[in-house]
Amino acid sequence: MSRLLSGLSRHFAFSVLIAAPLLAQQSERMDAAALARIRDEGMQRSKVMEITSYLTDVYGARLTGSPATKAAADWVVGQLKTWGTTNPHLEVWGPFGRGWSNEKFTARVVAPTPYPLIAYPGAWSTGTKGPVTAEVAFVRIDTSTDTTKYRGMLRGKWVMVGNPPPVTAHWNAQAERYSESELDSIGALPMEAAQQGGGGRGGNAGRFRGTQEAARARSEFFAHEGIVGILQPGRGDGGTVFAQGTGSRATDAPFSPPTIIVAAEHYGRIARTLAKGIPVKVEIEADNRFYAADTNSFNIVAELPGTDRRLKDEVVMLGAHFDSWHTGTGATDNAAGSAVMLEALRILKISGLPLRRTVRIGLWTGEEQGLLGSRAYVREHFGTRDSTGLHAKPEHERFSSYFNVDNGTGAIRGVYLQHNEAVRPIFQAWMEPFRDLGMRTLTIRNTGGTDHLSFDAVGLPGFQFIQDAIEYGSRTHHSNQDVYDRIQEDDMKKNAVIVASFVYLAANRDEKLPRKGETITP
Repeated sequence: MSRLLSGLSRHFAFSVLIAAPLLAQQSERMDAAALARIRDEGMQRSKVMEITSYLTDVYGARLTGSPATKAAADWVVGQLKTWGTTNPHLEVWGPFGRGWSNEKFTARVVAPTPYPLIAYPGAWSTGTKGPVTAEVAFVRIDTSTDTTKYRGMLRGKWVMVGNPPPVTAHWNAQAERYSESELDSIGALPMEAAQQGGGGRGGNAGRFRGTQEAARARSEFFAHEGIVGILQPGRGDGGTVFAQGTGSRATDAPFSPPTIIVAAEHYGRIARTLAKGIPVKVEIEADNRFYAADTNSFNIVAELPGTDRRLKDEVVMLGAHFDSWHTGTGATDNAAGSAVMLEALRILKISGLPLRRTVRIGLWTGEEQGLLGSRAYVREHFGTRDSTGLHAKPEHERFSSYFNVDNGTGAIRGVYLQHNEAVRPIFQAWMEPFRDLGMRTLTIRNTGGTDHLSFDAVGLPGFQFIQDAIEYGSRTHHSNQDVYDRIQEDDMKKNAVIVASFVYLAANRDEKLPRKGETITP
């Protein structure tokens, strides 16, 4: 009998586990008319590409601390005022460090055969103080002892570091969308596997630190030897150059020598010519400027106030990082996300739909340097977590959810649940109206490398959407080709509609979205 009761108990428990999500999904109130109004505004009268063009074509790259970033932010605040949002403003955080911009750059080989170089200065490297023409020396320094063979040989030269990267044919398409089977695979990942590690952007921190330490030691040797500057190979090919920082934003750090990131094919041509014993001379001018008068940065914040007397003090947030790297115009990383969020807010405002909770947008700077802006915002408003536990502020309890877009221009195909199984039936119901737009997948896994992590770190529901990759990893992410022309208009419109709808539904639920570890009561 006890064995039978035990079996019945297990069967009952299993039935509850199956039934609870279904009941919760059925209990979600879906205002079809409101969602139709959101879709009509977003698909028929969209401003998302206009917003993207202003951020990219007019203001260009938005490296945190640069004048262009501040100018673009001022324009956004002006648009938010025009749309009638409440209290659009720049919320200062810091310190960030010194800003940097490149005002002019030219690079060419002048001997033995003249030709222009596709190249870019690394962020936070010094400039050349006018055109500098000098011979090129190829060096290979992997350890401190390798420097001895170059002592006294490098003064007044441009120094090449690193072997030419291999350039191979592209046998497969550079742009990709998720297939149905791939989406099924993403959604099928069990909780146990998700807890082992998630998808999304990540990196090997230990290897990065080791590389940085070796680069610092090498830079000290080069400075002592009196080199003109450094040439290093760019990742990418076919004119695409992936370029990030080669200097430090810290106000007390020494200035790094002029460091130029050269397209793979051109870097290889110089190296092969030198290998034949033929001298190569290059002429480079880099007008790089530092800004240290104000070492703080900012986030862009605005609201649509809630209308429900009981719920208006609770907050639903949407956001994206506003900053970019410096070689392209930061289109897919992340003007796309910023424009989608701004468009979603505009749609909600112009639609006139009531929002029971307050909706707040946050556009973050300093993301590329480690989620700095969103972390500062969460620390200021919601609290911190350390080895002793969570230290929550009053706003923490009044927070419902945060939605983030930062994986390029590709269409939204679902949501990373970030190990929050309790929201699955809710999001499953919310996705149904958008299955025709290709949104159909939920995965328990987390995804890394972007600003929802700042909220998740203090126990707040923060979510990043699953997106088609398009050319994000292969061509645009942190590259000189991250420009407006690579943006997919139809995807951007769909994304803004989906985000606006999710925010609307979150703002109008009877309850806040559940947090990790909470259960749903049918």
